[in-house]
Amino acid sequence: MRRGDCGDCGDCGDCGDGAGWVKRLATCRGGAGWLSLLLALVSSSVFAQSDCQKPLYLTFDTGHMEVAPLIATVLARQQVRATFFAANEATKVGDGSLGDYWAPWWKARVSEGHEFASHTMDHVYWRSDAGTAKQPAFRVRPSAGARTGQEFTLTAAQYCEEIRRSADRLSAVTGKPALPLFRAPGGKTSTQLLASARECGYAHVGWTPAGFLGDELSSERVSNAALLQRALRTIHSGDILLAHLGIWSRKDPWAPEVLEPLIIGLKERGFCFRTLREHPDYQAWLTSHRQ
Repeated sequence: MRRGDCGDCGDCGDCGDGAGWVKRLATCRGGAGWLSLLLALVSSSVFAQSDCQKPLYLTFDTGHMEVAPLIATVLARQQVRATFFAANEATKVGDGSLGDYWAPWWKARVSEGHEFASHTMDHVYWRSDAGTAKQPAFRVRPSAGARTGQEFTLTAAQYCEEIRRSADRLSAVTGKPALPLFRAPGGKTSTQLLASARECGYAHVGWTPAGFLGDELSSERVSNAALLQRALRTIHSGDILLAHLGIWSRKDPWAPEVLEPLIIGLKERGFCFRTLREHPDYQAWLTSHRQ
């Protein structure tokens, strides 16, 4: 409705702005219907955002990034916010998942409400503990970076620097501070590694058993249809879901066939989606470690 146009009310004059416009709309002949519709739309929107009784926490780890644009499109279309854990992994196009080529892609996700956290800069797999309780160290093997495939030892401080480098890069390319969380590649950790990471300001986030969406599995052994049906059957409220921005080894890519039907199916079952910033298990940590 234009300013001054109060439907077929003829004599209501200038409807004004803001609250005055709403009051006049309610009194104009035929305006009450417009007002009811307006309030219903606003109320339903607020309700949908706030009334999340069965939350799920969708997370993505980096990968070859070929499906990243498709994933972003699906999330935007379905109005789902996710948490991305990033390492600077090799990509099919560009100079690595945290390189300059993909920087605009990361930056564009900020306005969509997504969150970001470290996956270690060089996708460093923990292999075993080393050192002592007072001077912990870890045997590791990165799958990215200058020392790809090599096994060597990092002190606790050096491992923390691996976490921090990714977080700093994410903050630089997005303009938004990364969450003080991280996910170890493969979810491989030890009690000592987790304690060392917390000492330098990062809490670890894994995933729940039903939240493993299976995009890493061989498509020859497990079809996309089977992965979709299993997820819809087994996922429960509160689950942390895990998928990737591309898996080199899977011949039949997961995201193009599964992601949107999965989101739609979960919504139909009453689930809603939140980021890890809203996860109750991390609220106290995030509050005490504000970036």
